[in-house]
Amino acid sequence: MQNITRDTSAVGVILDMTSRVGKEARVAIEIAIDDFNTEMKTNLSLYTRNSHGNVVQAIRDATNLIDIHKVDAILGLQTLEEVVSVGKIVSIARIPTLSLLDSVPQCALDSFSFLVQATHSNQFAQMKAFVAILKSCDWNCFTFIYEDINSASTQVIPHLLEAIKESDVHMSSIVRLSSVSSSSSLLEELGRINTMQCRVFLVHVSLEMGIHLFQNAKSMGMMGRGYVWITTNLVTDLLHTVNSSTFSIMEGVVGLGSFFQESCSQFYDFNTKFQKRFKIEQPEEESNIPGIFAVRAYDATLTMALALSRKNMSGQKLLDVVSSISLTAITSKVQFINRKSNASIFQIINVIGTYYRQLGFWSEGLGFSEVIDDGATNDTSLQNLGNIFWPGKPLHTPRGWAIPTNANPLRVGVPTMAVFKKFVDVKYDDWDHNYTFTGYSVELFKETVKRLPYYLPYEFHPFNGTYDLLVEQVYHKNFDAVVGDVSVVSRRYQFAEFTHPFTETGLMMVVASTSYHQQWLFVKPFTSEMWVITILFNIYNALVIYLIERKHNPELQGSVLNQTGILLYLAFTRMFSRDRDEEVHSNLTRMTTVAWLFAAIIIGQCYTASLTSMLTIRRLTPQVTDYQTLRNTNAVVGYSKGSHVARYLHDVLGFKNENLRNFTSQEEYAHALRSRQIAAVFLETPLAKLFISKYCKSFTTAGPTFRDGGFAFVLPKGSPMVHDFTKALLNVSESGTLQDIEKRMLGSEQCVDQDTIHDEYGSLDLSAFSSLFFLTGGTSTVALATYVIISLRKYYQMEGKSLVVIISDIKKYIAHRRKRLSRKVSDLESPKALEVTCVGKL
Repeated sequence: MQNITRDTSAVGVILDMTSRVGKEARVAIEIAIDDFNTEMKTNLSLYTRNSHGNVVQAIRDATNLIDIHKVDAILGLQTLEEVVSVGKIVSIARIPTLSLLDSVPQCALDSFSFLVQATHSNQFAQMKAFVAILKSCDWNCFTFIYEDINSASTQVIPHLLEAIKESDVHMSSIVRLSSVSSSSSLLEELGRINTMQCRVFLVHVSLEMGIHLFQNAKSMGMMGRGYVWITTNLVTDLLHTVNSSTFSIMEGVVGLGSFFQESCSQFYDFNTKFQKRFKIEQPEEESNIPGIFAVRAYDATLTMALALSRKNMSGQKLLDVVSSISLTAITSKVQFINRKSNASIFQIINVIGTYYRQLGFWSEGLGFSEVIDDGATNDTSLQNLGNIFWPGKPLHTPRGWAIPTNANPLRVGVPTMAVFKKFVDVKYDDWDHNYTFTGYSVELFKETVKRLPYYLPYEFHPFNGTYDLLVEQVYHKNFDAVVGDVSVVSRRYQFAEFTHPFTETGLMMVVASTSYHQQWLFVKPFTSEMWVITILFNIYNALVIYLIERKHNPELQGSVLNQTGILLYLAFTRMFSRDRDEEVHSNLTRMTTVAWLFAAIIIGQCYTASLTSMLTIRRLTPQVTDYQTLRNTNAVVGYSKGSHVARYLHDVLGFKNENLRNFTSQEEYAHALRSRQIAAVFLETPLAKLFISKYCKSFTTAGPTFRDGGFAFVLPKGSPMVHDFTKALLNVSESGTLQDIEKRMLGSEQCVDQDTIHDEYGSLDLSAFSSLFFLTGGTSTVALATYVIISLRKYYQMEGKSLVVIISDIKKYIAHRRKRLSRKVSDLESPKALEVTCVGKL
């Protein structure tokens, strides 16, 4: 064949025209060339080749187009194998080539300098859209089903793994299908994943395999209620080509598809031309509607034609022009960055009945929206796009999981060496040869599992060994989890992972204690108000007796200073003296004294009883206040057998190994401390508090609280359940259930809080003796009033005046005082009087 010489530019096309994608692309490219030649008055030539999906044929076609037809550019290349093979040829020949493959790897673009990805695609963004759907529906696991068609189909896996790594979602299973998979093998795979717990499936297969997959899933009842099927753009972008019978087996499927603006005038014009031409050229196809592949091919062809329309454009110059073009096309604004065009908007569809409807869109960085325009309202919830038709027509969003039919229960290791049985207790029943597992940690684990968003069967298994060895069993896959008083320690992270701690963190030192009392303890039986009132009433009663007995007792007379001293003496001796009747001359004094002594006896006895009680209360102080003293004196200290504390005492606190002794029960701790076999015990904070609550009168904590990770559940490294357990634990805590479990499992042995004894002596206050003060105060007042009346009566009798006269004099005196008071008030209120007074003075 002779080489062709020409003056016009030429474009070569390599497509698999046996596929629907290739057929759509060919018609779209032809329309684009015709439109451009008509509008720009040019004569671009088009040379089309059918590769039949064969790489060898694609290489031959490329060589033919370059060597024989002298094309200036090439369009097409739908598979990664064609891109890699032809990319090398066109780069050597320096022919710019636009690939219609939507997932050209960056390494291919870097290797072949004249290769450009023309399509708008971003698989990582699509996987992020999928994860956004899962998070919106509270699904935290899914099964990934993909078809190993070619290298490009498997490239989505790294993007998927990267997307879920940034979220709380995990992949529970992966199913690889081959294009030659038989129905029996497909049914076998479906049967396997149907026995699992996860009911959310991501389907990344070709349309043909997808139809085959859904047919078999429907026959197995996996297209019913409780199942969730989500397809990627491999299926969704070609749904416009299938018939109504295919949609009927896909009812409820949600799909992620490529987005292009169907409402623009450019698409209307293109759609009309495409349907007419496609119906003529491809009469065997049922649907003439153009899809994303036709639109992309149209835009790519216009981009290349626009670059070729400039003079002397070929080779590197043409490549530079193509890379710099910014064009508003049907798909969106065409602009190449690093010879790659990216898209971050995906449409979301839902198959209903015999067709599908568009739910809305997902945009990277924005979320879900019903429309794509400047006035769009974005949200992180898929539910805001309206009602979604799920498989089986459920009224609510499926929960995404079910009880598996072949679920192997989680093997949970439980330590048998726990010293504090209230935290974890393992007992063996000789009668039925079974183990029973109880304790705070076990009950909390059971409650946490109930709060998980999926079904998780489990069974407990005893383990007799150190806690470090127990954690390592998870690494060796002998256990799937560990429950108990297991501390979070950094070195254990090389074997397993921990949930959020469910107890207080820290390590405390417990030592024997000695008692002490406060220096001013003797004033504690009464409150300060009680002391003040008692003193005042003593002085008042003494004053009454002083006034009554003053004339009859020479000792009560004399100078003011002498009488004041006698008064105070009476106030504080009369209360405690009961044999002073020989000095009393008046019955009023005796009456006052009896009431006073009655109150004094009761108050004094209550004071004595309260003080005695306080003296018997033991105020505890630690015998040792810091661990440095113990370490420097080579004192022996204790720890729980099998725990990490021994290593901490040696490595961090500096104790010698020979000075460390392990124990297996609380009673052993107590006996060793009391007998001075050990000077202190080092326990995790929750265990120390439990120990002190039982032996609060003998032991106390001392020194600082050392850093420690607290108790947590143990799970395998990288397990997605770590996040689920932590979230469930927080749910248990926030709901108040954690406090209920603590009270039920740990709260039976309570002791008086040592920190509150200082302010809680139970001092007696005024309310306890108010009636006594009313009695003695009232008696003294009555005696004083009687004494005054009798004295006045004697005075008037000596003056020869009767009782009537006395009363009349009292009334006159009161009236006189009232009259003088009212006159003073009226003078102050009258400004004239004030003015006259001032003038008179002047």
